[in-house]
Amino acid sequence: MSDAKNNLLLFFDRPSEPCFMQKGEENAVFEIPDNYYPEKYQRVSNAIGNRFGSDAGRMIPIRNIALPNLDLPMELPYNEQFSLFVPKHRKLAGRLIDIFMGMRDVEDLQSVCSYCQLRINPYMFNYCLSVAILHRPDTKGLSIPTFAESFPDKFMDPKVFRQAREVSSVVPSGARMPIVIPSNYTASDTEPEQRVAYFREDIGINLHHWHWHLVYPFDAADRAIVNKDRRGELFYYMHQQIIARYNVERMCNNLSRVRRYNNFRAAIEEGYFPKLDSTVASRAWPPRFAGTTIRDLDRPVDQIRSDVSELETWRDRFLQAIENMSVMLPNGRQLPLDEETGIDVLGNLMESSIISRNRPYYGDLHNMGHVFISYSHDPDHRHLEQFGVMGDSATAMRDPVFYRWHAYIDDIFHLYKYKLTPYGNDRLGLPQHQVSSVSIEGGGTPNTLNTLWEQSTVDLGRGMDFTPRGSVLARFTHLQHDEYNYVIEVNNTGGSSVMGMFRIFIAPTVDESGKPFSFDEQRKLMIELDKFSQGVKPGNNTIRRKSIDSSVTIPYERTFRNQADRPADPGTAGAAEFDFCGCGWPHHMLVPKGTTQGYPMVLFVMVSNWNDDRVEQDLVGSCNDAASYCGIRDRKYPDRRAMGFPFDRPAPAATTLSDFLRPNMAVRDCIVRFTDRTRQRGQQG
Repeated sequence: MSDAKNNLLLFFDRPSEPCFMQKGEENAVFEIPDNYYPEKYQRVSNAIGNRFGSDAGRMIPIRNIALPNLDLPMELPYNEQFSLFVPKHRKLAGRLIDIFMGMRDVEDLQSVCSYCQLRINPYMFNYCLSVAILHRPDTKGLSIPTFAESFPDKFMDPKVFRQAREVSSVVPSGARMPIVIPSNYTASDTEPEQRVAYFREDIGINLHHWHWHLVYPFDAADRAIVNKDRRGELFYYMHQQIIARYNVERMCNNLSRVRRYNNFRAAIEEGYFPKLDSTVASRAWPPRFAGTTIRDLDRPVDQIRSDVSELETWRDRFLQAIENMSVMLPNGRQLPLDEETGIDVLGNLMESSIISRNRPYYGDLHNMGHVFISYSHDPDHRHLEQFGVMGDSATAMRDPVFYRWHAYIDDIFHLYKYKLTPYGNDRLGLPQHQVSSVSIEGGGTPNTLNTLWEQSTVDLGRGMDFTPRGSVLARFTHLQHDEYNYVIEVNNTGGSSVMGMFRIFIAPTVDESGKPFSFDEQRKLMIELDKFSQGVKPGNNTIRRKSIDSSVTIPYERTFRNQADRPADPGTAGAAEFDFCGCGWPHHMLVPKGTTQGYPMVLFVMVSNWNDDRVEQDLVGSCNDAASYCGIRDRKYPDRRAMGFPFDRPAPAATTLSDFLRPNMAVRDCIVRFTDRTRQRGQQG
């Protein structure tokens, strides 16, 4: 059975090549029944079988099963783009996920996949199979290739692929040199937004956003797949943290904080020219010109007909719900937005899915905002254009307007948070615990975080359809930081040991004009760096924690996994790196870029009582380390407090951060120093 389970991973290899061609390192070939061949190949199925089977490393017989009705998923043409933001596409994908989930065993799943892979849009097929593998009990333990390996065209300059085809055709596999992906290829220095392109266009960040939506899908017949613990709150918090991070990057680059996109009738000042090609759709991703306005949509091909006024109606109903602190249910009753679950209810209304409490009334504000912007260049399909990068969760974060849209959504959530009672000492304090100091060590100067550029390689071979076999390495440049330790001094004056929950954040100290932040502004820019539990014995304790152990990030190796390194037998503990492992903020982007002279920030730590915060559950598997943005697979979110605690609510009594501090908290001024040099991955210092 483990073999059959592993065979499913071959469907991610060269996704547009038919599955009867050789796949994977072993040149495995699926032996498909004659009636599975598409019509264009049926007359020559014997010749094809002989051609690819004669020198195959391994033959995989496919069971001839009675196939389910695939009419609905096949409505999306093979060579089109696919978007989770488009309601019709979500419906098609939801049906295909249900089909994959409903297969009685792995062999039947393999059969239906071999039929679908030859007919169904490759992007949608990849997404639905990934979701099914992640959620089926008999496929857990499979490590799915990253999306950047299967569809590298969504993440990098198309020139790379022309060079890659040349290199793979001319140079033997073992001798191929990496192709260098240029940095900052989407605009020149005269475009101010280009100063933060290293953030927006980072491969790891875009993979995180795509992977989050894989773990938290919108639609499925099995509600449990969608209705995960605190899903709506996680949607709010993950995006709130992205906006905080982006704002800090902007200020490090002499840009103002992002302006909300809150007037749907105003022009979007920024243009964006993505310089990406879609290999499946065989066309370039459309740009958005500066000064574009969103307009009413009438695209029968996508089954989308919606006016801009509909977005405004949904927005107004959302604001009304916050004003009333209650949501209207379909039966006309009101559901109070309490302080425990209110943010989760609102998050599920905003990122509308099958668990929205009232989808007909509150609509689909977040997703349709993406859709309106992504079709702004061709709202009525008169030019037969497909959506822009805002229409795809793997590419949306490349566009400056993504952050303007999400800054506005973030504002709406904050309106709700302003309605909540500020935290009192009973929630913020921890009697008999004093945190006397927090500091940073490592990298020479104390309390200094060091950043620089790093070059890494990713293998594109798996995503290079119809080219010679073998590795094709591409080298790309990304931000990186030197690793460091937190050192926390805690004095426990009680008589017994206590388990403490440590929460570490960092925030800028001054605004764009150099003025110190008020507490209310600064708390919204607090970036969560880590959260962990640790015993605190009576007396003085010195607690050291490594930055590499952050609860927010996943290691570089998991963002850009090399599948060849994965243990072959998924039954072993070493291979229990299930797909969930790919969800998490990329570790190389944990620390903001800073500035060459040193960007001033403040480090904050608090210790709270783990007994109050903990969630009673057993943790399975090894991928529970990036829980802050991703939760834990099949488990509850591992912290009972509100996400972002203690900064998720206003504190009217605090004018500055120092007014907010309690004895169980400490701060330390530090700087983030950027050195404009590039090292190869694996080099230190």
